[in-house]
Amino acid sequence: MKKFIYLDHNSTAPMLPEVANKMTECFAAGFVNPASQHRPGQLARKHLEDARRKIANYLGAKTSGMDTDQLIFTSGGTESNNLAILGLVNTPDSDPGIKPSLFTPQHILISSIEHPSVIGAAEQLVRLGHSVDKIPVDSNGVCCVDRLESMINDNTKLISLMLANNEIGVVQPVNEVAQLCRDRDILFHTDAVQAVGKVPVHFRELSVDALSFTGHKFGGPRGIGGLILRHGLTPAPLQFGGFQQMALRPGTEDVALVAGMETALEIFHKNETDYYSDVLVLRNHLEKTLLSRFPDLVINGINATRLPHVSNLSFPEVDRQSFLMAADMKGLAISTGSACASGSSELSPVLLAMGLEKSIIENSVRISLGVGNTRDEIENAIEIISQILS
Repeated sequence: MKKFIYLDHNSTAPMLPEVANKMTECFAAGFVNPASQHRPGQLARKHLEDARRKIANYLGAKTSGMDTDQLIFTSGGTESNNLAILGLVNTPDSDPGIKPSLFTPQHILISSIEHPSVIGAAEQLVRLGHSVDKIPVDSNGVCCVDRLESMINDNTKLISLMLANNEIGVVQPVNEVAQLCRDRDILFHTDAVQAVGKVPVHFRELSVDALSFTGHKFGGPRGIGGLILRHGLTPAPLQFGGFQQMALRPGTEDVALVAGMETALEIFHKNETDYYSDVLVLRNHLEKTLLSRFPDLVINGINATRLPHVSNLSFPEVDRQSFLMAADMKGLAISTGSACASGSSELSPVLLAMGLEKSIIENSVRISLGVGNTRDEIENAIEIISQILS
């Protein structure tokens, strides 16, 4: 297979070798069902809970004492976001028109640049009879907190604002919104999928009630993610059957997947300072060089605080699909935005929400770096992009 320069880490980061080795060890150990009461089951449970505690610690959740936070393992970011959005609003399990006595309509606020898994969950709430409004963002993709404050009403139950955007990498004012929610006794969820494993994330310092993340964005395995819940907070489950994970997410836990995600997070935790500076230098070099060669280039969200590894570029008068095809043929893997919408030809909802010109939105591509990218790869990527544009 042709060697690609992989610059699409926001979609999926390649699994780290240490993660693959750790999972292989788990498979070789033959861990059984951690819910079993015999000794092999107890051993599997010990490994699972040790990893749960370590992951929670890495992410700043409280893991001991009377007010211990809870980490629920899920299949990934989409499930975590759905459990948070639908579960915290406590939707009824039947049509509200059939049992009106069990149904109280709630008001939910989400930002206009949320991931499709948050938007989709919010749309389901609307179908169930709740009301959802979208918080606007400015031209840099930053949530307008002043507008948010004016949108809150007496029925507002939940606000969801991502920690950092998946398309433009812009970091959102989560702490400011968290304070606003605490003052008004409103539940607050943040989708931290693109931030965890890329920048330091501390659950307690963010002061949120629920935080979503997934392993495959930072070199862990696909198929495993998590939802951290503030102490005492119990969402309504989306699945039913067993008693695993306090029946909030029933089903047999996979020790190997959890161990793999914990290993990836441990590696980032040990190297987060170097990772941040290394990818930031490479990202800035890429942008600076391309700007010097193509003055019409637009870097979306450049005037806001961004994740160090993300660059959303618009090349006026260049068709993005043709650009991606040409890049792919030359061995450069990049994308147009959310991987959940990569097959869509529709304009980016994120860039539309920012109020950008249509020509900028139509011709945008996303470059996202990660562990393993080298200076030589970035230089080669610059030359490939320059060749295509020329």
